[in-house]
Amino acid sequence: MKRFVSIWLAVSSLLFAALMATAATRPQYGGTLHVTMRESLSSLDPADTSDPDSFARRSVTGLMFDTLVRLDDTGHVNPVLAESWQSMRGNQRWQLRLRHGVKLHDGSALTADVAAASLRFANPAWNVSSDGDAVIIEVEGANPELLSELALPRNAIVKRDGDRPSGTGPFHLVDWQPGRKLTLAANEDCWRGRPFLDGIEIEMAKNYREQMTALDLGKTDLAEVAPEQTHRVSQEGHRLANSAPMELVALLFIHDANTQEEKSLRQALALSIERGSMRSVLLQGAGQPTASILPTWISGYGFVFSADADLAKARQLRSQVRTAPAWTLGYDSNDPLARLLADRIALNARDAGLSVQPTPSVGVDLRLVRIPLASSDPWIALEDVISQAGLPAPRNRSGSAEELYATEQAAIANERVMPLFHLPVSEASSSNLRNWALRAEGSLDLDDAWLETTKP
Repeated sequence: MKRFVSIWLAVSSLLFAALMATAATRPQYGGTLHVTMRESLSSLDPADTSDPDSFARRSVTGLMFDTLVRLDDTGHVNPVLAESWQSMRGNQRWQLRLRHGVKLHDGSALTADVAAASLRFANPAWNVSSDGDAVIIEVEGANPELLSELALPRNAIVKRDGDRPSGTGPFHLVDWQPGRKLTLAANEDCWRGRPFLDGIEIEMAKNYREQMTALDLGKTDLAEVAPEQTHRVSQEGHRLANSAPMELVALLFIHDANTQEEKSLRQALALSIERGSMRSVLLQGAGQPTASILPTWISGYGFVFSADADLAKARQLRSQVRTAPAWTLGYDSNDPLARLLADRIALNARDAGLSVQPTPSVGVDLRLVRIPLASSDPWIALEDVISQAGLPAPRNRSGSAEELYATEQAAIANERVMPLFHLPVSEASSSNLRNWALRAEGSLDLDDAWLETTKP
């Protein structure tokens, strides 16, 4: 009998422990999430061009607003506010039917008129109208990438009546101090269901050091991590998440190479850069060295472009030109990594007989830039980088991988853009933040995030 009682007590204890563990990991409602970011946003309107595209801006937009469709991590289009769609006239006319029963933050119903007005504001070149519960979009020329364009944050659906933009996202605006602080509260009537968090407070204009200090002191729950610090942060016990490689680090020349000699000098510069050692030392193993604009996970062929340095070939090309200009290389003085990379590029160039002078000033010959790739759709991402390089916009005619590769190859051969690295976005969290993630395109996914509370 005593043995039976002992066994029963032991089994009961195990069951109780299992139940307590399950309860401890069950999502909990409540709490305010504290987030820090480097960006200093001046507007909350996704279509406002006063703020450049950034991963922080994408995260804020995703918390407050929804798009009609969304690209998943594999690049496939999924429904969001639009339940279904169809194209007509060879992808020149698109019809998207809206989800029923969706309410905006101001309590009004989402209608096709509201959605059409939002898209017209963001895309003046489109002819956008409404027809019952459907939005009609007509464009000049075939546009097979239109659905992917609709997934871009700038095409989020916004009702722009008054000073407070209204959306359909999981959180609504409570307080907004431009460039400094944003306070959001849970959308109780969110069509996707109420989020677990009661609210989110976002502090802006905090550099990487300030963010990590705040995380260590328990003053923030979620902080951005510099690429070169990801290894150290993971060793310190913080929960770390990385997106797919979604940021392009590259050199952009301000002007075209007007002569063959100038093209040869630029080729010599590209061959002199030791991307592998820069990744090992300066980036502490983060990111991927690259000579392609698009990462392989998006294009499927990025490995074809060789990123290996060839100092002998670089010196040979340099020797074929009698005189070489002293190039000035601009970088962001607020980015410590940019200064380190610029200095190393200058050293590599000197080994090849080239003169490159890093400077934080603006009147330069080339710039070291970090470009958030606009989309996981390869054509949209490529077109955006090509546009920022000052080159004529390409046209997707067939949608084939062969055409995409030829377009990228032509852009790189122009010698205006010189890819160096593809970097992921990295975020670290406190131990009590659960069920959060980074989407492939770099924005925070906090739809199901929750804060675990320790009961006394």
